[in-house]
Amino acid sequence: MNREKYYEMIGGDGTLDYEIYLNTHSLLSCQKPYDALANHDELQFQIVHQVEELWMKLMAFTLLEIDDYMAERQSNRVLTLFRRVHLLQQHLISQIALLETMSPKEYQEIRLQLGNGSGQESPGFRTLLKMAPELWDTFERVYLTGDGKSVDDIYDGGYDHGDGFMVAEAMADFDELFQRFRYHHIQLIHRSIGLDAKSLKGRPVEILQNGLKSQFYPALWSVRGRMTDNWGASYGREREALGATSDGSGIKAH
Repeated sequence: MNREKYYEMIGGDGTLDYEIYLNTHSLLSCQKPYDALANHDELQFQIVHQVEELWMKLMAFTLLEIDDYMAERQSNRVLTLFRRVHLLQQHLISQIALLETMSPKEYQEIRLQLGNGSGQESPGFRTLLKMAPELWDTFERVYLTGDGKSVDDIYDGGYDHGDGFMVAEAMADFDELFQRFRYHHIQLIHRSIGLDAKSLKGRPVEILQNGLKSQFYPALWSVRGRMTDNWGASYGREREALGATSDGSGIKAH
């Protein structure tokens, strides 16, 4: 097949309504020309990262809507939109597997084209890092302070599976999936350049690993430990094996 011909054909000429509406001519011109690619994997490398930026743009836009609806206490809208965010995060995670189809040798050839660039410079990633704490501020104002409740109340003492709990769980999902994305990113670096490699800007893996140690919403995670400790104080931190009881319940019969 004539590679150059089909590479040009896939870009379209931008004259049909579909192409005009989606601006496909500009979109498909965002990658390097065929004859300028460092190797055939560079097209994939550029597209995956460009798609990531698009997903993160949509995620950031959706989080703005979530913040607005939280402020209005429209909880059902908040939960629906968080579902969209969670699906976008899953897309971010799953498409990393595409980059694992490159060999380390091929990635090194592409890496030479990046200059001093790294994923830490991603505008979408940096925006999401800044937005997450502001979401908590709104949640706290509306569902905690506004209702005269604490995190412990909505999870344990005053638990009723209400709006505050549901929105909190959606935020915990957002937090968990973001950390999962970071983890998979570390694994990709492990496969492509090695965890002990030095980059042009020091050790990016250390930056990512430090990020994994932080959480957007630590209050939503620490409450679970307190709940378990409280239960342990009531029911016993160590329970007998099921086989040690007469009825198999794990609780001694009296």
